[in-house]
Amino acid sequence: MTGVLKRGFKQGLITGWTLGKVIFPVTLIVTILQFTPLLPWLINVLEPVMGLIGLSGEAAVPLVLGNFLNLYAAIGAIISFDFTVKEVFIMAMMLSFSHNLFIESAVATRVGVKWWIIISVRVGLAIFSAVIINLFWNGGTEAAQYGFIAAQEMPNGWGEIIFHGIQTAILAIIQLAAIVIPLMIFTQILREKGWLNKLSNAFAPFMKVLGMNKNTSMTMVAGLTVGLAYGAGLMIQAVKEDGVSKKDMYLAIIFLVSCHAVIEDTLIFIPLGIPVWPLLLIRLITAIILTASIAVVVNKYAGKDRENEHTYNTI
Repeated sequence: MTGVLKRGFKQGLITGWTLGKVIFPVTLIVTILQFTPLLPWLINVLEPVMGLIGLSGEAAVPLVLGNFLNLYAAIGAIISFDFTVKEVFIMAMMLSFSHNLFIESAVATRVGVKWWIIISVRVGLAIFSAVIINLFWNGGTEAAQYGFIAAQEMPNGWGEIIFHGIQTAILAIIQLAAIVIPLMIFTQILREKGWLNKLSNAFAPFMKVLGMNKNTSMTMVAGLTVGLAYGAGLMIQAVKEDGVSKKDMYLAIIFLVSCHAVIEDTLIFIPLGIPVWPLLLIRLITAIILTASIAVVVNKYAGKDRENEHTYNTI
């Protein structure tokens, strides 16, 4: 058992280092950028189009911060303004699909999926969901009640800003290690004890619906529970050791960029006074339909390629 723990810990350190080299500089740069003229410029650019999705101009602030940083930064911005319940719900839906865009996209590329695919899917789903909610929901006109949460104090001067950026990046790495290392140890135990195969078999029917093989199950479980950025560590190991195909990894990423860290990302919006069950259901149903549809198309064209290859060889 000691050997298993050592191998899992070693794999966790290797994976943490691989992801940390991406997360630290991106977190540092993005955190500092929010205090530069770039952020106000982006907000001014986005303000005119906010009305098209049922939002006021101020909604550009939490949307930009949420995509640049994370959901916590977005929520801190939301409570700084007076929004309606409908506006908060639209922003929550958009941010559920598209948040922490730069870090999570950069980490996901380590698995081998192109960054533009990840960003296109997430931003596309965010905009599409906002348009649909704005068109079909006529309620939510009352003012949102934010509960007992308060906005964070902003640093003053470049010294505090840089220190804040470094502190945020270091905390991100610590949080990464605290999640990834135990996760890799747990996975190592599952693999060497033979429990991983049993878990894969249990999730096999669901994987089949999504057009993936059962060896993708641990990747999906990790992404659904701990999120895309932290689950990427397990994805990297799955590609190397579990024989997950490139097609299945693309399908898994497409599913997870639509629906990951479902518990945390759903519960975090409760203090904003909006219904959270629709957030969870919409994300989950969207992820299933989108992934299954793409899998049908991919498998169909893969089948045609095999038929053409067989015909050519026969001739």
